[in-house]
Amino acid sequence: MTEDKTPPPLPDHLSVDPRSPHHVAAVFEHEIGIRLNEKERHDVEEYCISEGWVKVPAGRALDRKGKPMMIKLKGKVEAFYK
Repeated sequence: MTEDKTPPPLPDHLSVDPRSPHHVAAVFEHEIGIRLNEKERHDVEEYCISEGWVKVPAGRALDRKGKPMMIKLKGKVEAFYK
């Protein structure tokens, strides 16, 4: 018997960081894509569709804990399953 795993609905606010309260592990079992202003982005760490922003790494800059510094880009955000 084959099980057809339907992906869960994409949340309004999602983060890649497992320590974040906005991290949903079930979503990451499937490949997702993010579009910002009609362009697909591959470096998104966190997004919020209703507020219209994504967080992406700011070059090579690191914070004091060794994690990449993030910048917030605003615009029309779309999340989808590939």
